[in-house]
Amino acid sequence: MSEKATDTGETPAPRKRKAKVIPPARRPLWRVGFKWLARGLGAVAAFYAVLVLVFSVVPPPINFYQLGEIWRLGGIDKDWVSYEEMAPVMGRSAVAAEDANFCNHWGFDMAAIRQAIEEGGNRGASTISQQVVKNVFLWHGRSYLRKAMEAVLTPVVELVWSKQRILEVYLNVTEFDEGVFGVQAAAQHHFGVDAKDLTPLQAARLAAVLPDPKERSASEPSSFVRSRTRSIIAGAETIAADGRSACFED
Repeated sequence: MSEKATDTGETPAPRKRKAKVIPPARRPLWRVGFKWLARGLGAVAAFYAVLVLVFSVVPPPINFYQLGEIWRLGGIDKDWVSYEEMAPVMGRSAVAAEDANFCNHWGFDMAAIRQAIEEGGNRGASTISQQVVKNVFLWHGRSYLRKAMEAVLTPVVELVWSKQRILEVYLNVTEFDEGVFGVQAAAQHHFGVDAKDLTPLQAARLAAVLPDPKERSASEPSSFVRSRTRSIIAGAETIAADGRSACFED
């Protein structure tokens, strides 16, 4: 016993041992990374979901490609018009030229894709719906990321938008000459008329420059454009007769 304990007759209290603090187990880095990746993908998905809903009723103001052309050219010519303000033959001509089975697929023309694979190219495989997704929500150029996003967004747009809305947006954002976007601006630029006054020949001429409007002209057509125009006029009449234009015509 210590002297203090003898004098007082008290036994000193035992020292309390400090509790051992066990640090929480650290999560593996791959789990943390996966968690943040999932959050990021969720935010991107929510962002595009909102855009798809908004642009189902509101005209898309501008896209990445148009911004690039504004930077390159110093400005562009575009003028939005509703589908009702376009000559009906314009819609039929565009479909006949770019996607004759537009009313019969859900965003992807599997027959055209198979044919493109067999021919070793991609011409004719991209539907109007895919082109709308690329032009409105994504960017131009070849990349696996863009193709993957296009593959995801195209069925969503087909589900939320009507076929007429898809065609309306397509005809308003497509380039018909260098820096000339949309059928209204194109009709004025090439023929000096409004989109609602386009004749079957003029509509087919505009459709004939797709998908290469920088190298083809609707107002100064080459022999190739003239030949393609005749095919488009016949095609527009055919899809009107066999019902393949019913999904976008009232």
